[in-house]
Amino acid sequence: MASIAQPSQQDTDTSPQHWTEGNPDPSDLDHIPGEGGLPIIGNTFKMLADPHAFTKRMVETYGRVYKTRAFGGWNVAMVGPEANELVLFNKDKIFSSEQGWGPVLDQLFPRGLMLMDFDHHRIDRRALSIAFKPEPMRHYSGALNRGIAQEVRKWQGEMLFYPAIKKLTLDLAADSFIGIPWGPEADKINEAFVDMVQASVAPVRRPLPFTKMKKGVDGRKYLVEYFTKETHRRRSEGGGQDMFSQFATATREDGSLLPVDEVVDHMNFLMMAAHDTITSSATSLIYLLAKNPEWQEKLRKEIMAVTGGPDADSNPRPLDYDDLAKLELTEMAFKEALRMIPPVPSMPRRALKSFEFGGYRIPAGTPVGINIHHTHHDPELWPDPYTFDPMRFTPDKVKARHKYAWVPFGGGAHMCLGLHFAYMQVKILLAQLLQRYSIEISEGYDPEWQAWPIPQPKDGLKVTFKAL
Repeated sequence: MASIAQPSQQDTDTSPQHWTEGNPDPSDLDHIPGEGGLPIIGNTFKMLADPHAFTKRMVETYGRVYKTRAFGGWNVAMVGPEANELVLFNKDKIFSSEQGWGPVLDQLFPRGLMLMDFDHHRIDRRALSIAFKPEPMRHYSGALNRGIAQEVRKWQGEMLFYPAIKKLTLDLAADSFIGIPWGPEADKINEAFVDMVQASVAPVRRPLPFTKMKKGVDGRKYLVEYFTKETHRRRSEGGGQDMFSQFATATREDGSLLPVDEVVDHMNFLMMAAHDTITSSATSLIYLLAKNPEWQEKLRKEIMAVTGGPDADSNPRPLDYDDLAKLELTEMAFKEALRMIPPVPSMPRRALKSFEFGGYRIPAGTPVGINIHHTHHDPELWPDPYTFDPMRFTPDKVKARHKYAWVPFGGGAHMCLGLHFAYMQVKILLAQLLQRYSIEISEGYDPEWQAWPIPQPKDGLKVTFKAL
């Protein structure tokens, strides 16, 4: 096991203030095992081709602390639950989330919660948490029950699940997040938003004509104008129970409203963080339940016991907000899907101070990363890790494992603010689907998955919804 990290006794360097400055000289990493790959491109294409196989090979070759050169620079990977705890709990404030994610997200999603550190992050997170209190959450659950029921009744027969759940999640966000009805205005917002998400991982990082980055920058401009105008309107007229209205009227500890531009950036970021991760994790769960019909039946029985089953017209009854916690097996199955296919497979940070971990001194300014997917498939932590087994999440088994062996929502101060919203949306989705349909896939069907940046089935996931 890797040793617990300590700030280095030799730490006399100053903290880098931005990800473009203070990078260590490559010779400062000479003592760390690893490889640089090809000239100029390093290991970039190897990593993109199969990131999970690349990490597995590097760990087997060099150990749980290794260096690699990709995407234009050196990075130190630290793999395993001890590394997850060190980086995510961040007790000594060694690691910057802002400077880890900034190079990827700053052009399109600046000043989102994930791009904030320490006191600024704490103050804004506390202000935004009002949107996830019981009263607004109860409102969202009603909107989710209505929206999901309306769409899911059309899903009978063969279909591609991923594009369907992607569209549904965007439409649900228009209602629960922004408080506007489904329709042309919501479609325009969704289009701008999808352009931003696609641009965030585009290889061309400048907004040149006809590039994804140009479409993304244009999408951001449209949404900034829309959310700015709407923030002013909701402050003057009063808003509803939707998430955006909660953000627009949220106050800091001193009673002051958040600046309008910060409300806008938080809203943009939260829609991105919620949309793609829920789409990915819902798709993983549907695939795994189709592949394991015995578990599908167990969840169906649990859901029907809680809701009372379909009504006299065979329409699924809604899942009441107060009943969400009763779906214990359903939650365990979702947790197992998040273990097997975590929606954020790895997380970047940047070291603000030198520190020691696993017997190596890592200098200030070093980009570092943890690998959630690899930890979630470590046979020392998860026996038979490629088998779907929700019983791994019984309370006794959870208690016996390292606290940071399962981290799909991150951890520490940056633990996903919307994790309870994600649980709620997926439980309501399953309550509608499993009271109405049997979910089936062809025998032997094993789709290829795009592994990075957020997992998705390359063929869209071919499923059949067969009416019960």
